Amino acid sequence: MNTSFSAQQRRCDLLLTGGLVVTVDDERRVLDNGAVAVEGDRIVAVGTADDLAGWQADTVVDCCGKAVLPGFVDGHNHLYQALARGLGEGMSIVPWLCEFMWPYSIEITGEEAVAGARLAVAEALRTGITTVVDNHYAPADLATTLAVADVIEAAGLRGAVARGMVGARTDVAARRGQPEALFRYSLEDEVAMTREAVQHRPPGSKVEVWPAPLNLTYVDQRLVQAAVGLAHELGTRWHTHCCEGGKDPDSYQEAYGSTPVQWLAENGLLDSRATLAHAVWLSEKEVEQAGEAGAGVAHNPTSNAYLASGTMRLRELRQAGAAVSLGTDGPSCGHRQDMFECMKQTVFAQRLDGLDPTAARAEDALELATREGARYAGVDAGVLEPGRLADIAVVDLDAPHLRPLHRVVSTLVYSARGGDVSMTIVGGEIVYRDGRCLRIDEAEAMDDAQRHADRLLERAGMRRLLTAWVR
Repeated sequence: MNTSFSAQQRRCDLLLTGGLVVTVDDERRVLDNGAVAVEGDRIVAVGTADDLAGWQADTVVDCCGKAVLPGFVDGHNHLYQALARGLGEGMSIVPWLCEFMWPYSIEITGEEAVAGARLAVAEALRTGITTVVDNHYAPADLATTLAVADVIEAAGLRGAVARGMVGARTDVAARRGQPEALFRYSLEDEVAMTREAVQHRPPGSKVEVWPAPLNLTYVDQRLVQAAVGLAHELGTRWHTHCCEGGKDPDSYQEAYGSTPVQWLAENGLLDSRATLAHAVWLSEKEVEQAGEAGAGVAHNPTSNAYLASGTMRLRELRQAGAAVSLGTDGPSCGHRQDMFECMKQTVFAQRLDGLDPTAARAEDALELATREGARYAGVDAGVLEPGRLADIAVVDLDAPHLRPLHRVVSTLVYSARGGDVSMTIVGGEIVYRDGRCLRIDEAEAMDDAQRHADRLLERAGMRRLLTAWVR
């Protein structure tokens, strides 16, 4: 048994018992007929049901026929994009941005962004996500940034709002066709607003704010330096898009004489505070530099496949020492905030890329979605062991597509889906159970999102994207 309590201290707030407990701990134990005890926001004991038979709890949950595992970490999302789900079909990254996402992002209001975020967090909870890193950049005013953080926390999630910073329009941005209207604030204003947002939600908050220069390729290098400096000053992580498209390294090389990660490393900006979304098109040297720095990388396999952006060098980055998380990349690119889908896609993409069935395993994917994601995000979760935050997902295994059950890890990664989650627990609080979010009126959130989406797409002149059948 693995417990932090003596025999005289066997009372807790919540006891999950009788399930297949997938700890993802250092020994990677999988406990048949296992149990997890929670006191306050922390796990206090993990063992078999027999080991914890003497524990008394205010709430006991029978998990027979279910898997109990660490809650998932979504390392890269854009919650505000929920109002544009299903649009932008058949485009690569630059047309997708220029013809679809930038017009949408320029027109969206704060009220609409909050409505999209409220819908998206309900979906996240339903699929066992307990931590989300939301790269919010439209609109990125202080009030909306903080309102999105409030929505995330009110739903019961933890995580960070990485406030997108773009500054002045660069030559690279102009050449890529990015509209001037996207570049609303000066470098000084971006830094000042981000500083104030972090002060409202500093490190240690359930939902923090991080500086986030939006994309290394086309934002000014001085803004990146200022954002990284702000992260160091205020003790936060920082976030950015990095080499998502195949042309990104060449564009950067042409403009600055180096590649993005190389420039970060050579200027002392690459360290364990960095969280780089995508990082698909890295050279061998950049992979080494990211690993040596202990940088975080958010792998977004579903959106990378959707936009045909490429396949990240997963094995090499992990071997080099990078902290690799999985990300859904927003409801309008990943489409579903379903970490089961991301885990499965991670394995399949790696195997197809090198035609090598040993390139990734189900165990690798589950680690990325849980313990590695927690390391990336800087949260004391991702593992079921005493002392860790009680961020937990419970998955119902009683369904035809999950039987017969032979290896629970393979079943979770290859056969399960978000809809199989029966309970999501964040910090010891049950926030989703048996088809219902307990802190959100989901019907109201869906109606509100549809109403706002209809108005926004009309106003943004995007009716052409609503064709029922694209030929």
